Amino acid sequence: MQKALQLRITAQDFSSKPAILQQIARALDLPADQLTGFHILKKSMDARQRQIYYNLNLLVYIKEAYQPLTLPEFPAKEVHQSVHEVLIIGAGPAGLFAALSCLEHGIRPVMIERGKDVQKRRRDLATLNKQGSVNPESNYCFGEGGAGTYSDGKLYTRSKKRGSIQKALETFVQFGADPAILYEAHPHIGTNKLPAIITQMRQKVLEAGGQIHFDQKLTDFELKDGKIICVTTLAGDKIKASHVILATGHSAKDIYRLLKAKNIFIESKPFALGVRVEHPQSLINEIQYKCTAAEMAQQGLPPAAYSLVTQQAGRGVFSFCMCPGGIIAPAATEPGALVVNGWSPSKRNNPYANSGMVVQVDQKAAFEFLQVKGQGSIDPKDPLLLMHFQQLVEEIMYEAGGGQFQAPAQRLTDFVTHKKSSNLPACSYIPGVKSARLDQLLPQFIADTLGAGLKEFGRKMKGYYTEQAILVGTESRTSAPVRIPRDPLGLHHPQIQNLYPAAEGAGYAGGIISAAMDGTKIVDTIAEKLGLYRPAPAKE
Repeated sequence: MQKALQLRITAQDFSSKPAILQQIARALDLPADQLTGFHILKKSMDARQRQIYYNLNLLVYIKEAYQPLTLPEFPAKEVHQSVHEVLIIGAGPAGLFAALSCLEHGIRPVMIERGKDVQKRRRDLATLNKQGSVNPESNYCFGEGGAGTYSDGKLYTRSKKRGSIQKALETFVQFGADPAILYEAHPHIGTNKLPAIITQMRQKVLEAGGQIHFDQKLTDFELKDGKIICVTTLAGDKIKASHVILATGHSAKDIYRLLKAKNIFIESKPFALGVRVEHPQSLINEIQYKCTAAEMAQQGLPPAAYSLVTQQAGRGVFSFCMCPGGIIAPAATEPGALVVNGWSPSKRNNPYANSGMVVQVDQKAAFEFLQVKGQGSIDPKDPLLLMHFQQLVEEIMYEAGGGQFQAPAQRLTDFVTHKKSSNLPACSYIPGVKSARLDQLLPQFIADTLGAGLKEFGRKMKGYYTEQAILVGTESRTSAPVRIPRDPLGLHHPQIQNLYPAAEGAGYAGGIISAAMDGTKIVDTIAEKLGLYRPAPAKE
């Protein structure tokens, strides 16, 4: 017999399987020896009180042989001789999951990626961190696996309309991820583990007959009768195309410029910009768990996280990509422009907690800032206006840092009270930080709104507003500042019948899972057009 059960259990009891079984027996009013095992279907934490609890959804086996959870091998078809082919531009999560979906439908995926594979990419990141030199084609944003591979690996999303979150998570498990991601409320793989999983995905694509070409940057494409017939790479290679998925990520500015130059319709999209804020992880633990380090260890609690949001003067301020036990990293994609991001290893065991802390940016505010900075010649209706705004702020931050991707920084309290920090607390950012007036470097509307938001967050989380916290500039790649439109049903661009804008770079996703689902959804749509896929009827 199997029975579904909701169980509330202390964090300390959760660390012991016998304790969980004892709690299940008590909840079901059954002898413990009648229980043969259980599966966790969902797990979330309740840290509102000093005693921390986990809320569990369980499937319990009673007087029946326990069946361990197993997932079938990924269902790939052999596509060496397939008559159908999809060209995928970009090997981030949208591109990789699109390629895997192609294998399920018997379509041969051909991928081109401007950056390097995950192993070679690691060396370029080391050069960026230690020598302050960025490879514009291989960095934290560009390369196999996309931005998420080396910037934390969070797998949660609120975007349920794009497809099956569960299927996406199961795919990660099939390629080596911890099965715990299937039930965690906020699943996380970790930057240290994602590269091996990405490598396994690549090998599956190649074994089945797909192709992946690294160091192949798209520079042009040829149109005929409203379709792309071939694309050109930086090396001068021309690749024929029947269906093209554009999954180039939120930082491929050259792609937006190319589309504009060819009079392909794109539009400006609001995004958010601000800073990375970093606290000692021990402080965040104390604030969130309301217990000592010893009590935290006794209960087996993970490093604490937080999520903050407020409205100030009609503009949103919110935390973004919060990384417990994490590191701030240089996420620049070009010389002379500074971007920071955050990541955590799987154990989240570094001594600092960092998060993006950002403010909503719209077309009007961005245009006014550009005018103040002497760039008023830009058309206020230019679809690339917000990209120009983003670029200018990144250049200002690079100059303020003094070069080699050293970052301008300020104590949180000094930022709010408008004074330069005489010294800075220790920081995880490897290229180094330099004391600067971020409150003056940021656009005024962002600095003012952010300052008000930080004070409000200090009231919500007692201890958050502290001189121990450091702000590092600038967190500017929260999402794409441009949207590439597409037909809501066919998912192709309105002007180009076989061009499928995908995921974050097109404005249709906001993280690894939503991007992965979007790539899958596009291939399902292409397969349906080719007569290779029939969606299951919707459930009543």
